[in-house]
Formats: sequence, structure tokens, C-alpha cells
Amino acid sequence: MKALRNYLDKLKPHFEKGGKLAMFRSVFEGFETFLFVPNATSKSGVHIHDSIDSKRTMTIVIIALMPALLFGMYNTGYQHYVAIGANPGCWMTFLYGLLAVLPLIAVSYAVGLGIEFTVAQWKNEEIQEGFLVSGILIPLIVPVDTPLWMVAVATAFAVIFAKEVFGGTGYNIFNVALVTRAFLFFAYPAAMSGDSVFVRTGSTFGLGAGTVVDGFSGATPLGQVGIASSEQIGSFQLFDTLGHPLTAWDSFFGLIPGSIGETSTLAILLGAAVLLFTGVASWKTMLSVFVGGGLTAALFNLIGSTVAMSLSPLDHILLGGFAFGAVFMATDPVTSARTETGKYIYGFLVGMMAILIRTLNPGYPEGMMLAILLMNIFAPLIDHYVVERNISRRLKRIANPFKAE
Repeated sequence: MKALRNYLDKLKPHFEKGGKLAMFRSVFEGFETFLFVPNATSKSGVHIHDSIDSKRTMTIVIIALMPALLFGMYNTGYQHYVAIGANPGCWMTFLYGLLAVLPLIAVSYAVGLGIEFTVAQWKNEEIQEGFLVSGILIPLIVPVDTPLWMVAVATAFAVIFAKEVFGGTGYNIFNVALVTRAFLFFAYPAAMSGDSVFVRTGSTFGLGAGTVVDGFSGATPLGQVGIASSEQIGSFQLFDTLGHPLTAWDSFFGLIPGSIGETSTLAILLGAAVLLFTGVASWKTMLSVFVGGGLTAALFNLIGSTVAMSLSPLDHILLGGFAFGAVFMATDPVTSARTETGKYIYGFLVGMMAILIRTLNPGYPEGMMLAILLMNIFAPLIDHYVVERNISRRLKRIANPFKAE
């Protein structure tokens, strides 16, 4: 690392003011601060000095996403080989998934970072690092067979209109990755739903070519719930790709069709442990999402007029993007509530709205994406009323210092 540091120090004068590459200063600084903690510190106007900066925070989130990403790659290969009736072994299964997912990651980062680098150069500002996480979240929340050009268009739309127009990292009011997913869902619905998009049946770089076996269905469990009739209440059963009954353990471990990073609750919980241990994510928001979703699902169980309403709270949490959204999306510090009380309210409403959308809208059985985007709008309002309430209580305490609240 010392040799790399010396090499960067040798190049740096060329990018400083007056150097022949000064116009690319923000690009060089972006790479330098990604590799090393900046030496420059604030001299005044700050109250906290810490070695943790936003790049380090983003790095922790990326580490937390690794279990979901790696399992998602394996599951992509697993679902493919199940569909064609083959069993090439663990490593070949993972290799197929790796080669299928990597192009999505490459396109996401190339488009998103390309736009951010361009904007930074245009504004003559430092490159922001917020897309380091968004760039890996986007591939994890889309079906594996989403065309690359669609991912590129949706990513560009989200970065420009959901982030840069608001001022860049830290100023966006909507989660960028979820805006990408929403754009894809509403602009290209056929590529984001149905039986064929969640299981890749074609070959990847020559791997896995074969004929799909009889009885194959790529419908996700929530997709099966969405098309179930009310006559199936009490007898409804979830099935895997080949029609075998699914158990709660199957859903927990995640060998089921779904978006790349959302199927394994176990992998997601491992990531949650990293975020909570490092203090990067708020346990209040995370826990409240699960509580809100669980209580709402339990309430619908008392009505039970459709299969979606009769689905147990545990099934709602294990299926679809609920757990992934609760851990990695709802806890986004930029777009979620920031007051301590507000985090409880925000998280609870996210969980509640996700189950409401799932159960009351048969055309969209997922719900988590829309729930978080909706609550992104109301997060500042929640914080406003929490702060106003605290101010009111303090004013009353000052006016009546001896009166118990």
C-alpha cells in the first residue's frame, strides 16, 4: 500500500490547480479518497472529528450486502439448472450465476458512476460516493433476465432525476435504487413480472445450455399468491420451480425464484447483523418495519377473504423483498426519518403499507418498493412533527417547572 501511496503522491501535482490534468482533479480525488482516508481535516465549523467518512460507511454497507449477493449468484445458477434438469455441482452452479449477474453490476456502475463523474466535472466539485451502494443494490432487486439496456436506461433516469436534480448525495428524497426499480416496473412491466423473468433458462457464456423440463414454472411465491383464487383459502400451497411444495425453511434459506438478492432471508439477516454491529443502520427503523408488517398481516388474517390476506405474518416476512427492504432500503439514512421517535413511526408505516399493498392490490403482490418510496415522501413530515412535539413539551416544562408531565 505504501508503494501505491507514493505513486499517487507522484501523480497528484498533475491534477492540482495549474497542472496539465487539472480539469480531471475531481476524478483523481475520487479514486484517491476511495483508496485512502483523506489527510485534510476540517479546521472550524464542525463539532465531531471522526475517521469514518461516507466512503467508509458505504464500504460497510457493501460488505453487508455480500452474503445476499453471493447467495443470489448461486441461486441464479441453481434455478437455471433445476429448470433444465441438470446438476453440474456447486461450483459450476455458482459460476453460471456469477457470469449472469456480473453484467448487471457492470452496467449499473458504469452508467451511474459515469453520470456522477460527469456531473462532478461539470460542477467542478468533488465526486460523491453515494452510488457505491446504489450501484450494487440495483442488480440485487431486479429479475436476473432484465435486459441490460433497460437497466442502463432506468439507472440513468434514477441518478439524474431522483438524485442529481436534488443536489446529489445526501439531498435526494427518494431511494435511488428503488426509483430504478419503479421506473422498470412501470415502463417495462413485462420485463419485471411473470413466470419467465426470474429464472434464467438460456446459456451464459456457453454455460448451462439445455431444454427446459416439463412442469417448469418461474413464478415467484408472491406471484403464486397474487393469482390464487379465494376458493383456495385454507388449502393454498406454495410450490418451487418444479412444482414441489415449499416450506418456511425453503423460503428462509432462499432457494426459490425471485429477484437476485431478495430470496434468502438468512443471507439478509447476516447483512443486518453487520449493519447493526457497526452502527451504520438504525435498529429502531429495522425492527419497526418487521413489527408493522407482522401486526398488519396478523390483522388481515382475522379477515381472510383472499389467499393474500390469509398468508401468515411469517410468510409475508420471508417472501419477496420484505426482509431486504427492511434491512437495506428502509434504513437508508438520507431518505428515511432521522429523529429517534420518527424512526419507529417511519419503520412501522413502511411495514404496514407493504402488507396493505400486497393484500389489497392483486396486480402488484410485492408491495415493499412502493411502501418505501411512499414513506420517503413523508419522512421529513414525520421528523417535523416529532421535533415540534419535543419543542412543545420543553416549552411547557419551562413554563411549569414544578409540574410533572
